[in-house]
Amino acid sequence: MSVFVHPSSVVSTKAEIADGVKIGPFCYVSDKVKIGAGTELVAFVSVHDNVTIGEGCKICEHTAIGGDPQDHGYKGETSYVKIGNNNLIRENVTINRATGEGNSTTVGNDCFIMEGVHFAHNVQIGDSVTVANKVGLSGFAHVGSHTVFGGMAGVHQFVRIGEYCMIGGLYRVSKDVPHYTLASGEPLRLTGLNKVGLQRGGFLPETIKKIYRFYRFLYDKNAVFSERLREAVNTKAKYIPEIQRVIEFYEETERGITFWGN
Repeated sequence: MSVFVHPSSVVSTKAEIADGVKIGPFCYVSDKVKIGAGTELVAFVSVHDNVTIGEGCKICEHTAIGGDPQDHGYKGETSYVKIGNNNLIRENVTINRATGEGNSTTVGNDCFIMEGVHFAHNVQIGDSVTVANKVGLSGFAHVGSHTVFGGMAGVHQFVRIGEYCMIGGLYRVSKDVPHYTLASGEPLRLTGLNKVGLQRGGFLPETIKKIYRFYRFLYDKNAVFSERLREAVNTKAKYIPEIQRVIEFYEETERGITFWGN
């Protein structure tokens, strides 16, 4: 296989470009860049220093990857963007390098990143994440695998969103959203379990029922949440692994947790 570079594009001879890469018109690829086999830059794509892009990705028009972090604390230190395999990144997406020496902004594998999305410095995205148009993730936000965002949602700095979540469009996420949940409203509230996402993910019906019952136990309106959470932490070993992961998510929160809407 060979590499195709459109004659209008500027691609550094120092960049590491694997076999089968296609670079369309008016792209820019800097020196310290690695692009994996079979990846395509459609047109007008900018890839700056310290960026690694995996295999089989398609990156569409006017996307910019690896720009300086938009952070007052950034002082020119060396940082990175690392993008996995088989990602579709649509038009006008921006993914900035991390702040902090040696740190990375990362995107996993098999993600669908739609038009106009912004991933700020130090954002961490899991595998098979779908992010609809115009979503913005602020610095240090973490998103678990198989999570879906509705269009124009905004995520606050340092917020963690678990796996198999679904975030409604147009809403702001200012506190952590635990695994397997639906979240929407203003202020944001958990509105249920992401049953469709869990079913598509191969979760057994009995597992889904147990997860749902645990959340109803935790957010029982006739009980005190802090007491229920303490009880869950103290008896964590009795639960299935999926619920243990939910409990651990709560234990690790720093911004606070999005509550269940009643």
